[in-house]
Amino acid sequence: MNQQAMLRKVRQMQQEMLKTQEEISNTDFVQSAGGVVKVTMKGTKEIVSVEVLDGFEIESKEDYEMLSDMIVAACKKAYDEIDKTTEEKMGKYQAMLGGMGSFF
Repeated sequence: MNQQAMLRKVRQMQQEMLKTQEEISNTDFVQSAGGVVKVTMKGTKEIVSVEVLDGFEIESKEDYEMLSDMIVAACKKAYDEIDKTTEEKMGKYQAMLGGMGSFF
């Protein structure tokens, strides 16, 4: 493959990578914990909303602690989902770039 063709392919791949990253960034990832908390997060890991679902009543200090734990758990699940999605969608580019390293 000549250098011009290779550079075109690299530029095309860069554009695809940017488009994929933008899609991930604009995706809403929604996770819940304990059937009580729902967290919505953008692919950039920006928290958009935290919702306590109907029916949860705070009656003691332990309920506050439990609510806090559920919020943290839902956020962690969302972070993990974002990482997994990013790895799945961006991993193919990593593999392609790794294979092209010997040309540069």
